[in-house]
Order: sequence, then structure tokens, then C-alpha cells
Amino acid sequence: MNRLFAFDARTVQDHFPGIARYGFNLVSAMLDLDTGQQFELLGPPPELNTRFDLSPWQSKANARVTTIPASLFSLAGQWRARQWIARVKPRLYHSPYYLMPYWTPCPSIVTVHDLIPLLYPQYFTAMQRLIFGMAMRLAVGRARWIIADSESTARDLRARLHARTDRVVVIHLGVDPVMQPAPAENIEALRAHYGLPEPYVLYVGSNKPHKNLLRLVEAYARIAEREQTPLVVAGHWDAEHPEARERAEQLGLGQSVRWLGAIPADDLPALYSGATLFVFPSEYEGFGLPVLEAMACGAPVLCADSSSLPEVAGVAATLIDPRHIEGWSHAIERLLANAEQRAQMREAGLRRAARFAWSETARQTLAVYRRGVT
Repeated sequence: MNRLFAFDARTVQDHFPGIARYGFNLVSAMLDLDTGQQFELLGPPPELNTRFDLSPWQSKANARVTTIPASLFSLAGQWRARQWIARVKPRLYHSPYYLMPYWTPCPSIVTVHDLIPLLYPQYFTAMQRLIFGMAMRLAVGRARWIIADSESTARDLRARLHARTDRVVVIHLGVDPVMQPAPAENIEALRAHYGLPEPYVLYVGSNKPHKNLLRLVEAYARIAEREQTPLVVAGHWDAEHPEARERAEQLGLGQSVRWLGAIPADDLPALYSGATLFVFPSEYEGFGLPVLEAMACGAPVLCADSSSLPEVAGVAATLIDPRHIEGWSHAIERLLANAEQRAQMREAGLRRAARFAWSETARQTLAVYRRGVT
């Protein structure tokens, strides 16, 4: 029996911060499971990936990694990916991204992480909306199975793309094992490196408009004069959306808001662990991995009550309407003043995060693979 599966890992590269982590962690966990399966992996060109060490994949007896000299975003890249599928003859092909070969010589699976361009069209050009809409409809229409990161994304797929309920499978993401409470000396070294005080409130994520960073800055401005704990903002910064930083300057927040930009992945566990409070006001998330990472590192979490976040955070986090600026101000100030409540949230968060493991994500994904070829 052919026990070969193909996974398109071209998104495991610097251009895809979130999807890259999904692909890397999922494939690594599947390769570690002793299932007797073999994997053909279509990897990224080495020059595009500076964040993920793929050498463990290459050393596995149950995997082979191939690259192709064409961009994922080009028609040539998709045609060559189809040629690769035809050459290796897998039982099934899995793409973690909607740009993929849509007519494949074997059954296909696509993972849909979110539908942001459809739900927030005002943040995209007409051409971007057109391409996303066409490509996503092709991916969803051609795939035998559709994996969604959350029940929230699954509902969006059914409502916006009319995906059949019996073809959509929800598989939650896992938390990287390195995300755990950091030793005190690691936290101290991180604070010294970034010039952070001992108490700080942390946000980790991009500055894309749906992340709601502008409202978070405005909420923080209401308590900045009374509260000496700064807001630390870490994550990829898109120069097309400078509004939050410009607003902080207009409000004269100065050192009340610290902008770290993108930081090395190795620094994240200590950054989360050192936070007095983690805040995540995003209006829409396909999953919301930073919430679980913060919990896994022992940070009490205050997050939005929108999209997938209540599903992921459960009762371990304090949930607030992402549009309610005054509610965010009050909640941050209240939690900073209540060490006992933060300690309870910390313990609840650790228990919650322990329920999400990449090994379980891998087992459930392989179960879909087997269903996809029967």
C-alpha cells in the first residue's frame, strides 16, 4: 500500500510569520509520530528561510525534502509544484496556504487559517480582494477536505464561501514546547537587553489594522498618568499601517509605550514570562496563538471576546469587547492592581495551554489524511 503523503512546506519562510510556524511545527510533529507513513516535503528555497532549521527533517528516515526554483506566488511555481506531485506520486497532497496547485493528480487538503480579506475588505486593494477571493474559492472548491484552525474559522468558511459542513474539519493548533515559564535569570537578561522595567504590560503581534493596536494605545493613554507600568509592543511592523505609533506620539505617551518591533523567536518565552499582564485586543483571529503562548509562559491574559479568542482562551483569560476602549482601560488598571487575581489567571492559563499540543494536532491531521484517501 502506498503510505506516502506530500506536504507543501514552501510557506516555511520569513514572509509567512504565522503560517510558517504552523507548517514547521505540524510537519515536525508528524515526522516524530511512529506511524509508518512516509512524507515528501516541498520546502522553501534556503535563502528565503532564516528562522527555521529544517535539518531535522532532512535527517529523518521517513521524509525527503525537495525545493523548486520558482516563487510560490507565480504561476510557474504552482505548475512546478504540480509536476512535483505527479513525479512523487503521493496518496494525498496537503497545502497549508490557499495558493496551491488546484488540479492535482491525487486528492488534496487545504488548511484555511482565516478569511481576513473577505471580512475586512477595507484594508485591501481591489486587486488583492479579487485574487484572494478567486484563489480561496478554488482552494476550498477543489480540496477533498478543508482543515480550519478553529470553530470560528469553520463558521466563516460555511457562511462566506459556502463550504460544505461535512468537508470542514476543525483542528486546533498546538503550543511550541519551548513556550514555558522562563527562569528568573533569563527574564532578567532579557529585560537588560531590551531596557525593560520589571513590571510591564505586553502585546505580541503585528500592527495590521484588525489587530486593533490603535484602540489599545488609546486605552493605555487613559491610564498612563496614573499607571507607571509601560506597554511593550513586540512583533512584525508593517510600515503601511503606522497609525498606532503616530497616535502614541500625538498623545505624548513617550516611554509609556515601548516599541520593540520583531524580536528573535528565542527571546519570546522570557518576554512572555516577564510580563505582568499580556493583552491581545485583536478584532479577528483565525486562532490567536500568542494568547496560548502567553498562557504557557505563565502570563495572565486579557484578550478580546471576538472571533476564535474565547474558543481558544476559555475561562482562563479575562475577555473584553475589542471596540470598548474604556473597558480596556478599566480592565488593565484593575488587573495591574490585583496581584491575587493575576496569580489565579496565571495558574488557569498554564492549565489551559497544556491542553494544546502539536503532537495532538499532528495525530488529528494524519487522521484526516487517512480519511482523504478512503
